[in-house]
Amino acid sequence: MAIGSKELASVELDTFEDERLVDELKKAKEELFNLRFQSATGQLESHGRLRAVKRDIARIYTVLRERELGIRATPAPVEVPAKAEKKTKAKKDAVEAPSAEETKEA
Repeated sequence: MAIGSKELASVELDTFEDERLVDELKKAKEELFNLRFQSATGQLESHGRLRAVKRDIARIYTVLRERELGIRATPAPVEVPAKAEKKTKAKKDAVEAPSAEETKEA
C-alpha cells in the first residue's frame, strides 16, 4: 500500500467482518467530510490526508464488493470461548469413574 492509513491495509481489511468494514467506512466518510470542511475554511494542514482517506474509502468499497461477488472470502466468524466451569474434585471423580451401566456390562 503506497498511500493510505497504516491501519487499513488491504491485508488487514480481509480479516474484518462486514459490520466492522461498514463501521470503518462510516468513520472514513466522516473524516473526509471534516477534511473537506477544513480545506474550504483554509484550516487544513495536511492536503495529502484527503487523498489517503479517499483511497481508504475506495479500498473498503472494493473489499465489500469482492466479497459480494465471491471473489474474496469472507472471514470465518471467530468464536469467543465461553467461560469454562471450574471442575470440582467431585466432578472430576464423576467424569473419571465408570458409570453404573458400564460396570454391569463388564
